[in-house]
Amino acid sequence: MVNEAMYARGAESSVIREIFSYANERKAQVGAEHVFDFSLGNPSVPAPDAVRASIERSLTLPPEVLHGYTPAPGMPEARQAVADSLNRRFGTSYGMADIFMTVGAAASVSCALHAVACPGEEVIVIAPYFPEYRVWIETAGATCVEVPADPQTFQIDVEAVAAAITPRTAAVIIDSPNNPTGVVYTRENLEALARVLDEANAGRAAARENQQPIALISDEPYREITYGAEVPWVPSIYEYTAVCYSYSKSLSLPGERIGWVLVPQASAWGRRVMCAVAGAARCLGFVCAPALFQRVVIDCVDVPSDVEAYARNRDVLCGALKRFGYSYVEPDGAFYLWVRSPDPDAEAFCERARAFELLPVPSNSFGAEGWLRVGYCVAAEVIEGSLPAWEQLAREYGLQAE
Repeated sequence: MVNEAMYARGAESSVIREIFSYANERKAQVGAEHVFDFSLGNPSVPAPDAVRASIERSLTLPPEVLHGYTPAPGMPEARQAVADSLNRRFGTSYGMADIFMTVGAAASVSCALHAVACPGEEVIVIAPYFPEYRVWIETAGATCVEVPADPQTFQIDVEAVAAAITPRTAAVIIDSPNNPTGVVYTRENLEALARVLDEANAGRAAARENQQPIALISDEPYREITYGAEVPWVPSIYEYTAVCYSYSKSLSLPGERIGWVLVPQASAWGRRVMCAVAGAARCLGFVCAPALFQRVVIDCVDVPSDVEAYARNRDVLCGALKRFGYSYVEPDGAFYLWVRSPDPDAEAFCERARAFELLPVPSNSFGAEGWLRVGYCVAAEVIEGSLPAWEQLAREYGLQAE
């Protein structure tokens, strides 16, 4: 017997991945230099030299040490290295008990969701949002509740979040710098969100509806990729926060699947949630993150990201699209450009763009209509090569060039 729910998930593969697969097919057919793939958040910036050096040092270890299992939550040294780094950066006092090493950001968010949400409860997401959030929420047996961001700024619409909270609300997921918009939530915006959540928690306690506070899951794989904006440390703003992190973007290691979940242990809530994170990792098969790359984390935890290449790509792409007449959200972080589709049907625009081998992602699966996500974490030549296609499409749709 086939699990029909899992069959359905496999049959409805991610739009992002479908476009990525199509791009690879076209590259094989017409040559990679003729295909402009903006689908996947796959960094073109090489991993830092420190990563190679760390791996080479690890390869000198005895095989049983190099390839052996680590403790389920991760190596103590790796967890302590992460905690020490956070303490240096944010003035905190975390220890290794606050950190659970994970198999990348997908595992981090999945474990956090399974830890704080029960079947029948609700999890609020800020639309547009990373499409897999819905998959992970529903896999936990919860309902995904979309709350649109402010349509002008794409900051969190705090009043809309307040209106969406019900007695069944278990958690809110935020993602800053944001995928897909590139927006960084301001400290004022996050403080307003915290006040709304605190008020909801106080109301629950007074009504004895639910003694469990609403969790805030802060998904932060793009924290290091910013263009001058402050990315506030969310646990300092809202007590009931779990932070999910991955080194896929900061160290250009998307294929290595290494990250962590932070749940501060200063409260009974934190201790219970961390225990639930460990239980979720066990149930989902995510224990014992890759040992080799836990050692890379130990050695490279404070190695800075190379943001300059992304900044150059951002400037070239934004400047050109503005000249051609496109409108977009100015990104403060991450490496995505959120572009208004010239066709109200974003999928129709993307289909038309394929004739030019131009492959952005339509916004429909992100919980928004009429937009395009353009991942500019590509080689500079891809940006430059794509510009004639963007310009021709702008003409065909009658956009007014500056």
